Amino acid sequence: MRIETTPFRVEPGSGFKLRRHPTRIDPPFKGKKDYKGLLKQHVERLSDLQQRLYAANRHAILLIFQAMDAAGKDGVIRHVMSGVNPQGCQVFSFKHPSALELQHDFLWRTTRDLPERGRIGIFNRSYYEEVLIARVHPEILASESLPDPPHLPDAVWPARYRSIVDLEHHLSTNGTKIIKFFLHLSKDEQRRRFIDRIDDPAKNWKFSTADLEERKYWDQYMTAYEACLGATSTTHAPWYAVPADDKHTARLIVSQVIVEALEALDMSFPHVTPERRAELQDIRRQLAA
Repeated sequence: MRIETTPFRVEPGSGFKLRRHPTRIDPPFKGKKDYKGLLKQHVERLSDLQQRLYAANRHAILLIFQAMDAAGKDGVIRHVMSGVNPQGCQVFSFKHPSALELQHDFLWRTTRDLPERGRIGIFNRSYYEEVLIARVHPEILASESLPDPPHLPDAVWPARYRSIVDLEHHLSTNGTKIIKFFLHLSKDEQRRRFIDRIDDPAKNWKFSTADLEERKYWDQYMTAYEACLGATSTTHAPWYAVPADDKHTARLIVSQVIVEALEALDMSFPHVTPERRAELQDIRRQLAA
C-alpha cells in the first residue's frame, strides 16, 4: 500500500495554518500485522536506496525533525532508520547552545554537522530552534551577543527565515536533499504521553519538569511553528506536517516521504566500463585458479 504524502506537504506562504492539518487521521493500515509489514517494506527499500546513495556519491540527505515534547521524534528515527547501515548515517541532537556556540552566528553549530555526499544526516531538532524556542522565549536573544540587539524582536525572525532559506537553497544546489518533518501532536495527546511517562517507571527518565513548564507556552509555540513552516517550506526543502497522535501512522508517513525523495534522485550504481569489466574477469580467473 502506497501512502499519498502530498496532503502533508506544507505549501510555501504566510497562509499556512496548523488547524487545517490534523494531528490524527484514519490509519493507513488494517492492523498491527499490516503496519509491521508496511514498515518493513519501507525499511528494506530505504536500505537499498541508501546503498545506491553511498555508491553514487553525488548526493547527501539531510532529514530534519522538529516537534513539541513527547511527539515521538526518537521513535520515528529509530524505527524508520532501523535498516540503514550505521556507517552511512549520523544523528545529531541539538540542545541548549554551549558558550562556544553562542560566540558564533546561529547557523554555525549545525553547519559543522552537515552530511557529506553519499551519507544521510539526521538533525533531531536543528537550527530551526532559533526561530522557535528563541521566539517563544525572546530573552534567549540577549544571550547571543548580537551586534545590534533589536528593540523589536519580531524584526529578527524574517531575517532568520531568509538566512535559513538561503542556506537550504545553497545546500540543495550543491547536492544535499533536505526533507523536514514537523510531528504534529495535539495538546491532549501530549498530556496522555506525559502521564504515561510518570506512571511507567521505565519511562520516568524521559520526563522533566521543564517539559511541563514549556507546555504552558503551547499556543505561542503553535504560532511560532505556523510562521516558521510557512516561511521556510520550499520546493527544494519542503516541510511535512505529519499527524503524530498515532505513532505507527507517523512512522509510515515519514518513511514513505523519505523513500519517495530518494527514488526521485534516480540513483544507480556506478557504470562499469568494458575495460574495467575485463580487468575484473581477469582478476576472477586468477582467484579461481
